[in-house]
Amino acid sequence: MRQPWSAPAAWQFVTALLASPGFAVLVPTQRHADVAGEVIMELPHLCGNLLHDAHTAILMREHGIGRICTRDTDFNQFRFLEVIDLLRL
Repeated sequence: MRQPWSAPAAWQFVTALLASPGFAVLVPTQRHADVAGEVIMELPHLCGNLLHDAHTAILMREHGIGRICTRDTDFNQFRFLEVIDLLRL
C-alpha cells in the first residue's frame, strides 16, 4: 500500500467487516491438526513467511473453501485452491 492506514482506521474497517451478516471468521475445527498435517506433508518446504499463508490455506481447506481472491502468488502452491487475481481479469 502506498499509504497504509493507521491502526485505528484499519480497526474501523475490520469492525465493519465483522458486523457484516455474510462475513465469518474461519477458526480451527476438530479436524484442524489432521488437515494441517496433510498440507504439511504435501508441501514439506513450508517455512518462514509462507507459514502464515499456509495457515490461511489450511483453514480454507478445513472449511471446504476452494477459491481465494488475492494478489499473493504464494497461494498458487496450494493446489487445492483456485487463486483469482482480480487485477488480472
